[in-house]
Amino acid sequence: MKALKIWFVAGLVAASGTGCEKILQEQPQSQIVPSYFNSQAGVLGGIAGVYNDIRSQWGTEGFTVEMQAGTDEFIQGASAGTPVPYTYNGLNGSNFGSAWGIVFQDINTLNGVLQYGQTIDLPEATRKQYLAQAKFLRGFWYFYAVQTWGDLPLNTQFITVPSQAASRQPAAQIYEQVIKDLTEAAADLPNTPTAPFLGKAATKPVAQLLLAKAYLTRGWLNNTASDFTQAAAICSDIIANKSTYGLDLWQDYGDAFNPSNDYGKETMFVSDHVLDPKYGYYTVGGAAGGGAAQNLSPWFTNWNYPNNSGVNSFKNASGTLVNNGTSGMIRDSYYGRPYVRMRPNSYKWPSGDNAGKTYFLDQAFTNRTVDSRFANSFYTVYIANTAVTNAANTANNQRGIGYTTVVGQDTAVWLPDYEVTGAPQFVGTRPFKGIVVPPSLWNNGIFPALKKFMDPSRGANFNDPSTRPCVLYRFADVYMTGAEAYFKAGDNTRAAALINVVRQRAAYRRTNSSAQNAAAVTAMTIQPADVTLDFILDERSREFFGEWQRWHDLVRTRSLVRRVKAWNPEAAPYVQDFNMLRPIPQYQIDRVVDGPKFPQNPGY
Repeated sequence: MKALKIWFVAGLVAASGTGCEKILQEQPQSQIVPSYFNSQAGVLGGIAGVYNDIRSQWGTEGFTVEMQAGTDEFIQGASAGTPVPYTYNGLNGSNFGSAWGIVFQDINTLNGVLQYGQTIDLPEATRKQYLAQAKFLRGFWYFYAVQTWGDLPLNTQFITVPSQAASRQPAAQIYEQVIKDLTEAAADLPNTPTAPFLGKAATKPVAQLLLAKAYLTRGWLNNTASDFTQAAAICSDIIANKSTYGLDLWQDYGDAFNPSNDYGKETMFVSDHVLDPKYGYYTVGGAAGGGAAQNLSPWFTNWNYPNNSGVNSFKNASGTLVNNGTSGMIRDSYYGRPYVRMRPNSYKWPSGDNAGKTYFLDQAFTNRTVDSRFANSFYTVYIANTAVTNAANTANNQRGIGYTTVVGQDTAVWLPDYEVTGAPQFVGTRPFKGIVVPPSLWNNGIFPALKKFMDPSRGANFNDPSTRPCVLYRFADVYMTGAEAYFKAGDNTRAAALINVVRQRAAYRRTNSSAQNAAAVTAMTIQPADVTLDFILDERSREFFGEWQRWHDLVRTRSLVRRVKAWNPEAAPYVQDFNMLRPIPQYQIDRVVDGPKFPQNPGY
């Protein structure tokens, strides 16, 4: 699909990043509204513009932080910037809401497509496919928004005249519209991508998955058994027809994140970022720094390995790692640009029910010798990419030997997931050329980095944004969504069966023998009695860590406050029940000056 940027006068004041008067002065649109949508080009342009806007959120820094910070999974890295989204302390409508304006701009665009595209001169099947794309995208954005903000302005008609009045309708009405849109989209979308919507655009199973998620989320809100049953049935139907849809799990969990498989059988829906001016919005070699529709996701959890990998780093009297000596690493495309925004939550609780435990290693990734997802999700070994000569008498070289690291062979940094005697310069009594940094020495500047999204293809221009797509939904989510729905419907047997498909896949390793893989499958298999809400949430961490889902997972299951207080030391003192909805952006409230004041969410 082409990424045409189509700007329309919005029905809500907040649907554009500028005020009404400025829109009317600088961007008059009357010449293309509404007749623009009466052609195939207009309909495709509107749909492409909305697909384009998804890129302005998924993969960008502000949106990524909003979807993951302040949860049990992530705490601040050394360069996190403002702590507000991580702690909830001071969170308000002035410092949150990167997607609000885009959401309602796009909904209005889609309303125009749906309202005026009904009569375009095309074969009936083609016209229905185009309109199904628009229904899917409207359901997609409204579902994101209702999960995030609750009650919303509900508009299904194209608005051509800016207004300074707006109101919010109950979330129940928004869910009704979401379910209607996604149900109708699923009925008309093709089973597999079809021209002109190629790659991994919306298809029937993608709309079905989002529909199942909408039923599941509404069921949690209202404790409605029929919603859970419906969500479970939809997921089971997708799985039963996976061959028709060209969907399946890779045998090896790691293959789901191999760049060559970005558009493969496990991927369901993506936001494209291919190297093309109409997708990328950057100049090759320009070292883009964010703020545009760019995929920066490889960087956010990278620690500063070029600056914090001194070969003679040591542990001081207080047990803290002190960086010292020549760095064993230089920046390269394989290990990525070190942004250091967020880090896996490895805080060790000093007391209470979780005394001595970390969420990262002791709650989420607990069975790391069998479960392959930890090894496939994080860098723990950094191979030297620069030669370092370290004389025996160099300050703080405690090894008693001199040496030169061999590029491409020696390990510059090893971050084991267990304690190692002699760290950071020894393994036991054996001198280590690089440094060993076990969990007790991890901090906000050195920790295992998420490697799922790394993009070595950038070559010499390794500071450029990634050209890989952001994968929003994988087929594994069908199993996990279905399992959660069955659990809520009281059927732990079916819930366990679906979870076991995901877990047994995670047991596979190419380096294992057949007998070892069989034993791993047995070790990873759970029983119906093992299925609890916390087990499902932990399993979603293992499977989807860092994939833009965690905040909504915790909010959907009404677990945000409980899990954050249990595991996140930064947010625990501040998080409250009202934080399960985000604050309405202040610019939306300020611009509604006709009629009743636009209400802020409680607590903000």
